[in-house]
Amino acid sequence: MSISSNPEGTRTYGPLYTIQDNPPALAAKSLDELLTPDIKFVRVQWIDLINTTRYRVLPVSYFRRLYADPNSRAGISLSKVVFGIVGLQTAPGFGAVGEYLYVPDLGSWRVCTYAPGHASVMGWFQENAPLPGKGLTVDLCPRTILRRIEREAQEKAGVSFLIGVESEFILMSATAPEPVFVNHADWSAAAKTRTGSVESLVLEEIAQCLLDAGVELQMYHAESAPGQYEVVTGPLTPLAAADTLVFTRETIYNVANKHGLRATFAPRLHTDSCGNGAHAHVSVHGPPTAPRAADAACAPTLTPTERSFLQGILGHLPGICALTLPTAASYARVVDGIWSGGTYACWGTSNREVPVRLCGPPGHRHFEVKSVDATATPHLAIAALLGSGLKSILDGALLGVSDCPKPVPEMTTEERVMLGVSSALRLPKTITDARKALAADEHLNSVLGEEFVDTYIRVNETLEKFMRGKNEKDTVRKLIEYF
Repeated sequence: MSISSNPEGTRTYGPLYTIQDNPPALAAKSLDELLTPDIKFVRVQWIDLINTTRYRVLPVSYFRRLYADPNSRAGISLSKVVFGIVGLQTAPGFGAVGEYLYVPDLGSWRVCTYAPGHASVMGWFQENAPLPGKGLTVDLCPRTILRRIEREAQEKAGVSFLIGVESEFILMSATAPEPVFVNHADWSAAAKTRTGSVESLVLEEIAQCLLDAGVELQMYHAESAPGQYEVVTGPLTPLAAADTLVFTRETIYNVANKHGLRATFAPRLHTDSCGNGAHAHVSVHGPPTAPRAADAACAPTLTPTERSFLQGILGHLPGICALTLPTAASYARVVDGIWSGGTYACWGTSNREVPVRLCGPPGHRHFEVKSVDATATPHLAIAALLGSGLKSILDGALLGVSDCPKPVPEMTTEERVMLGVSSALRLPKTITDARKALAADEHLNSVLGEEFVDTYIRVNETLEKFMRGKNEKDTVRKLIEYF
């Protein structure tokens, strides 16, 4: 179809995704279908509360043996300290006693196209034996938490979600004694992807590895900071989206390493340029609902369900930040005027100076949540966002803030009052403030579980201490090398 054949006045544009295009999980294949002759090793992989991807490498022969007895749960044993390890330290409350069974989820299987002969599989942490009142469920398991929220949305509200993510990262040829960035060209500049350059080869290989693994790659491009790039992957249902994000980051890390480079997702390395975010694009899908006049004027193009979901995020964003911006370094991006979302809990159509940007044509809206970076555990960040939004959908929460047509600091007092921004929450300035907000947020404690929140806060406090170097230079080095 030619461009001219598009009817004037058509309001939709770009690819339109529906929940029907994205089944809740990858179709689980049989072991024989997955273990093709080219697969020699299986990475039984998990991600913890501090966003560290860890795995055990099993030869195919032993992986098959896990499934040899149909009366026995397949899995590997892992110490219960797994959720409390931070470097070589352990968070308070964790010790040497106790084990979980980590059960592979074959629906998460991916061939590691960046590591020939290897495949990876995520799984579920389970108790070795059922516990009274809990069964085998481990409430600290990030995938279990996200799956529970995803199922509750479908069962209680008839709502499903799609999540797409922008992965921003920086490529360096050296990290010590000073970081050396692969180039200093600008945003989307051709000079940043010259043919034959090592960075161009790395980006092409990352792209091909993702495509060969079945990941929908929408685009990659040069970003604004020195050596900075972005990879954009398509929307998936929540658990699949979080798993795929883990795979995407592993692909970026490994391909860069193969070519002698270091990839880092550190939130912000330059005070005079952009930081690295992991913006989450969230769409809400559900049955038609009756009109709701009470808050319709705040967002006329959104459904009542979408308005309640948005209010759930805005109303609990300070506590959510403890999971989406979980490091001290994350708060270098929580600043007005640098296009990373600003400091006011508000939203706006195509406004990059608010934490939640409304995107897409009417009838196909989605929310870009900018207050997320790649130091966050994907499953926990998504769980916090969706869980907060879902509870507000179930409560029928009314949207209290109208569309912000410009950055809040540029508004007059009258404009702030008219849009409801004068009473909007402010985002935390530090990770300490975010932890306090999370601890005090009954809504989030209910969604995520009080035991989880208490444990997460203890682990996060340990992470903050661990990431603190001897001086600022050493802190930056640790940040680059750890994330």
